[in-house]
Amino acid sequence: MIRNLRPRNEKGFTLIELMIVVAIIGILAAIAIPQFSAYRERAYISAMKGDVNSVRTAEEAYFVDKDTYVAATVTDAGGDTLADFGIKSASPGVTVTVTTLAGPPPSFVATATNAVKTAKTVKYDSTTGKTTVQ
Repeated sequence: MIRNLRPRNEKGFTLIELMIVVAIIGILAAIAIPQFSAYRERAYISAMKGDVNSVRTAEEAYFVDKDTYVAATVTDAGGDTLADFGIKSASPGVTVTVTTLAGPPPSFVATATNAVKTAKTVKYDSTTGKTTVQ
């Protein structure tokens, strides 16, 4: 009797098939979303490293001309002190702060932060010549 109520040429998916597809999509999303977040954070860190290296080059150029390093802050709006030495601005959201260290030989530390996108900071220390991610 039930067979007579349902047409023979009816096409479509059953509820079980749809639930299986939704479960598979959920599993794939659970794997992909954390990976995507990690890729984004690595991109932000790479941008901060690039900004620190640009500031390092500008500081060295400043040192050649003025025989001293300069304390400066470079944001995405610009940085006046190092503008003549190649630094127009930092990446969007990145702030690079340069702190000079007295003593023979003179040196500086450049620290890049992007507080909105990542909690990590990138530091360049001219005494060691190394860039670190903290």
